[in-house]
Amino acid sequence: MSGLICGLMSANVGDTMVLQCLYKGDMAMHFSWYKQPFREKPNLISTIYKYDKYATFYHEFKDNPRFSVQSSNGVNHLSISDIKGSDSATYYCGSAHSNVVEFGKGTILNVKGISYYSIFNPVSESVQPGYSVTLNCTIHTETCAGGHSVYWFRHGSGESRPGIIYTHGDRSYQCEKSSEAGSPTQRCVYNLPKRNLSLSDAGTYYCAVASCGEILFGDGTKLDIHGKYNFYYTVLANTILYTGLWSNWVVTDYM
Repeated sequence: MSGLICGLMSANVGDTMVLQCLYKGDMAMHFSWYKQPFREKPNLISTIYKYDKYATFYHEFKDNPRFSVQSSNGVNHLSISDIKGSDSATYYCGSAHSNVVEFGKGTILNVKGISYYSIFNPVSESVQPGYSVTLNCTIHTETCAGGHSVYWFRHGSGESRPGIIYTHGDRSYQCEKSSEAGSPTQRCVYNLPKRNLSLSDAGTYYCAVASCGEILFGDGTKLDIHGKYNFYYTVLANTILYTGLWSNWVVTDYM
């Protein structure tokens, strides 16, 4: 099967998104969709037989009008309307034939908030092999009793989706409270040093924070690597993420 069209999709709360899944050949008879929140097991959303008109939905997706499947020859698309924060997850489409089940590589759906945060555009850096680079993620948050975890993803050229490369775990102690009297906000800084860069390190690096029932992604820093080796120059790339963490969205973790 061909699998999902996109590796990373972003949506705002209230949007409608269509996750596209295409397949080839006549062997597959049954098709399915799964949702996998961060660090949780996949949940079955739907199944459909090739010649059926309507899909069967399961668990919390059953009788939920926000979810629908568009199925025809070579197509098995999942539509999600009235997007909510809890829809943030990785989605997989699958096909089955002769006791063989195949899955696409999946797509990450990143749901953005309405007024709880804003993400500033990061910079693009162009460096030579052998350089060092420190990716810096600055997060401004509302204080949250549950703390937060920060994750780094890299989306390399030719890869269908970003892959997790590092987690800071629960490091809320790295945060400083605002100096403004009565302000509940705090500033947290996380660094990802990359030493002796090679061409394989090129790609877009994303910072994501999970806390208080939501996961939020920065827009990413694109790192281009080309030219001759140089071991003495260090650059600093910044990804700045501003978020309020008082919402009640479901936390999603990457497995």
